[in-house]
Amino acid sequence: MDRSFLARSADGSEKAERVAVEEPLQVTLDGHPLAVVMRTPGDDEDLVRGFLVSEGILPDPRGVRRMEIEENHARVFLHDESDFDPASLRRNLFSASSCGICGKASIESVFTHFEPLGEPVRFSAEALLGAPERLRERQRTFDRTGGLHAAGFFDKAGELRMVREDVGRHNAVDKVIGHALEGGVDLASGFLLVSGRVSFEIMQKALGARLPLVAAISAPSSLAIEFAERSGQTLVGFLRPPRFNVYAGAVESGK
Repeated sequence: MDRSFLARSADGSEKAERVAVEEPLQVTLDGHPLAVVMRTPGDDEDLVRGFLVSEGILPDPRGVRRMEIEENHARVFLHDESDFDPASLRRNLFSASSCGICGKASIESVFTHFEPLGEPVRFSAEALLGAPERLRERQRTFDRTGGLHAAGFFDKAGELRMVREDVGRHNAVDKVIGHALEGGVDLASGFLLVSGRVSFEIMQKALGARLPLVAAISAPSSLAIEFAERSGQTLVGFLRPPRFNVYAGAVESGK
């Protein structure tokens, strides 16, 4: 979603510019306040479903009975048999890198919710190298505004299955995860590409969705690399054909 605003350039001339929309989304779970997410409106149900899974709040998205979204408020209602403990909402979600909590403690908190991956899934260099162009071709709101992140899910052959854009890179990832889970897509059989850098939080969300490989156009953080080494995920950075760096795991050469 984008809107038009009047902008003044350095020479004093004015023109209309398309700007990405950012608005809050308040999320409540069975009446319990959960979070306020600053996001680009659109695909909100995908965002909420992905958020619930990637943060370890609701292990199985099938536990959602219905969802109502109205005026920037998402109300989620669960089936009675859902594995959800309201007391868990009194604890903080996994800590962000800016919160001042030790990185190793943050990693340990994730592994209390998500098991590391088992046998690694190998992807070909060819599949990875074709992904950035395919993702860029689908960043339609970015073309108009220049102000959105994107995340895309690719199958093992490197075909783009879905893409989502958002002002927040984590939101774009959650939207992809939520849409895939709702559609019954096996995320463990493909990989995630993000348009910017990759942080610890993105690796955490990918592990919650059981994504075996995360690739980024830009750099990874040190904690993202440490996390990938522990989780059994493959982490690829600076994916800019014809080159990329593998920071954890392995990529097969050739097809």
